[in-house]
Amino acid sequence: MSGTVVHLHKTPDPQPDPAPVTTLTVVPDPPAAPPVPLWVRSGRAVRTALTHETTRSAGRAVVRHSLYVYGGTRIVTRRAWDGRTAARYERMLRTAEAAGNLEAAAEWEERGQRFREARHRRRMDLLHSPLDAAKGAAVGTGMGIGGLVLLGIAMAVATKDPTDVVTPLMAVVKFINLLITIVRVVWGPALTLGPFLALLALWSVGAHQKAAPQWALPAAARTGEGEPITPSIVVKALRDLGVPALRNAIKEMGDAGASMLGPIRIAGCGVEVDVTLPSGVATNEVQQRRRKLAENLTRHEHEVFVTIPEAARTVRLWIADSGALDEPIGPSPLVTDETMTANYKTGKAPWGQDLRGDAATISLYQRHLLVTGLSNQGKTASLRALALWLALDRSVQFWIADLKGIGDWAMFDGIAEVLIEGPSDDHVIQATEMVEDAVEEMNRRIEERRRDPSVVFPPLIVLVDEAQLAFMCPVVGDDKRPYGGSKATSRYFMAVRKIHNQGRAVDVLMWQGTQDPTDQNLPKLVREGAHTRASLVLGTEAQARMALGDKAVNGGAAPHLLRQGLDKGTLVVASDGITIPAGQASITVRTHFIDEEPAAEVADRAKALRDGVTTLRVVDQDEERDALADVASVIGDAPRLRTNEVLKRLHALDPNAYGDQWTNDRLKSLLEEHGEEPKKSHGVMVVHRDHVLRALANRDANGSASAAE
Repeated sequence: MSGTVVHLHKTPDPQPDPAPVTTLTVVPDPPAAPPVPLWVRSGRAVRTALTHETTRSAGRAVVRHSLYVYGGTRIVTRRAWDGRTAARYERMLRTAEAAGNLEAAAEWEERGQRFREARHRRRMDLLHSPLDAAKGAAVGTGMGIGGLVLLGIAMAVATKDPTDVVTPLMAVVKFINLLITIVRVVWGPALTLGPFLALLALWSVGAHQKAAPQWALPAAARTGEGEPITPSIVVKALRDLGVPALRNAIKEMGDAGASMLGPIRIAGCGVEVDVTLPSGVATNEVQQRRRKLAENLTRHEHEVFVTIPEAARTVRLWIADSGALDEPIGPSPLVTDETMTANYKTGKAPWGQDLRGDAATISLYQRHLLVTGLSNQGKTASLRALALWLALDRSVQFWIADLKGIGDWAMFDGIAEVLIEGPSDDHVIQATEMVEDAVEEMNRRIEERRRDPSVVFPPLIVLVDEAQLAFMCPVVGDDKRPYGGSKATSRYFMAVRKIHNQGRAVDVLMWQGTQDPTDQNLPKLVREGAHTRASLVLGTEAQARMALGDKAVNGGAAPHLLRQGLDKGTLVVASDGITIPAGQASITVRTHFIDEEPAAEVADRAKALRDGVTTLRVVDQDEERDALADVASVIGDAPRLRTNEVLKRLHALDPNAYGDQWTNDRLKSLLEEHGEEPKKSHGVMVVHRDHVLRALANRDANGSASAAE
């Protein structure tokens, strides 16, 4: 029997998928900041009120006017004390003693003694004055009454009224009564207002003397940058310099400390004053504190110069007007005056302005020149300005080696007989050979001068810019002699030394421009051989001594204190060719800057004065030479040249190709080979330009004919 299974429990219905639930996140509000306590808010308000500019100004005003009264009282008391006692004479006596001026000290002592004697006589007279005053009062009263009675009698006679006898006397009595009444009325208010009027008078004295601290004074009255220099400011600056002996001496001098100072003179864009230091204070103690002295004078360091004049124990301060040295100076007269000419022997080159604002001119006659400084500070421009002026003298010859080689001297093409441009070792070799050629020319002139003492030679300026490259050149020649260095075998060094030793006598002069001097790139013997030494800004005092010498630096020269980049073109010069104030060893010159375009214009004027100068540019030594073309080149536009001059120019063009083997005979053979020859003119063998050009034409014609065949 089959059966059906019946489930006794109910099968649950399937449940549908639950609907998606969106979850909401409730972010509670941040808790409120706790309230700021009342005492904190009050403190902030008080601090704001106290630090507000209005409050500070009011506070300064209260302090200022209170101190005016105190300062005025002190000043009036001091004046009264000085007037009644010999304190003034004692103070001046101590000042003279501190300054070591015994003559002035004796004079002030004598004046003080005379004052004491006069005061003693006045005091002795006071012993007799009461009795004399009483007698005088009695006599005066009696005479007055008698006079009034006589006047009354005269009136009574005139009016026939006897009562008029006492009328004048009663009028005087009534007048006296009126005065007493006025005094009784005014006395009370006067007692009340008197102290206030006295305070007002004291305040006026203090306000006039500004007897308050600087911070309390109004902004317009405070000592600030650019304040005019007065004796009191200079004395205070010296007192606060940090030299104990100087500070103590000034304290003993009191208000008379300014007696150390000479007259304050206007000097260009500043003032100048001589300070006689008291005994026990050395001049270098002030010199070494130049920065602090400048700051005490409310100036920058570069605006104060300290030099040592001839007078013993004296320093000379030159203090610029604030910011005056940052203003440019005017253009060079070389640019503005197109009619300017030069004279090597008697003239002076316009180089710039000194600190007084006067024109700084320098004589270049028979003086070797050295200009040095850090890179990019105006060395080449300063040196070139002198050369441009001298180029306006047509008699001056130039041999120039520009070892920078970027065209700074390119305008001298057509002025200089030799122009070398480039920084390589080959250019240094060429520059060295140029200087050696100058030595040969010097020797030739000396020999000629020995034969004829009256002979006059044209000045020859041998100029090497960036000469430190020559001293540092590592190349050694075929003769085993180095081109650079500072030994007895160093070619450039020895050539410069020879010119320094003897060149001046025959007007062969050495001009050099170097940068960042050291004992290696500017040897001692070379730098000391220059008559004119000038330095732009340098890095250290040791470099300043190399550039200018110990004497100039000890005397106050400080190119190492100039500002790099800001004092471009400012030179410290030590030379007898420029006017230097008496007692000083150097002078600071702000040079005129002549840019390349105006420099080229000046050079064009110089070329117009000259008769066809052909500049010899040294070429690579490996290049094959065309001797006939080179002869034509060195003659240039001149109609004829002496054979010796032609040979000299050929040697300068290429010393290797035209060395000792080139003589008058070889030059003659060269020309005869092409159908020409040197001829005599006034007893001297010369080479004519037309003959050389015909020789070139003959050679070219023969060459063309040979090619055609």
